[in-house]
Amino acid sequence: MRGPAVADRAVRPAFRLETVLRALSAPLRLRIVRDFSGSWKSTLLPKLREADVTRRHQYGRERRSLVRVADLNARFPGLMDLVAAWTPPEAD
Repeated sequence: MRGPAVADRAVRPAFRLETVLRALSAPLRLRIVRDFSGSWKSTLLPKLREADVTRRHQYGRERRSLVRVADLNARFPGLMDLVAAWTPPEAD
């Protein structure tokens, strides 16, 4: 008997532009996506996770989040280039 079906990780999420832009609207979240296109320790940023901008991986006891750069580029060409080129405003 086979176990429960496992979701295909190769399936791209159905991104919604307004959801992704809302998730990226906070400077801290935008900075995280720009600076950490690799993986980082999860800091429980639910807006990024809810918008499918990130996906979570379990590494032993540690959970890390990974930005879906390739998926976002495929759905919204040029968006990640804009995010990468973004410069945070200087503090007053």
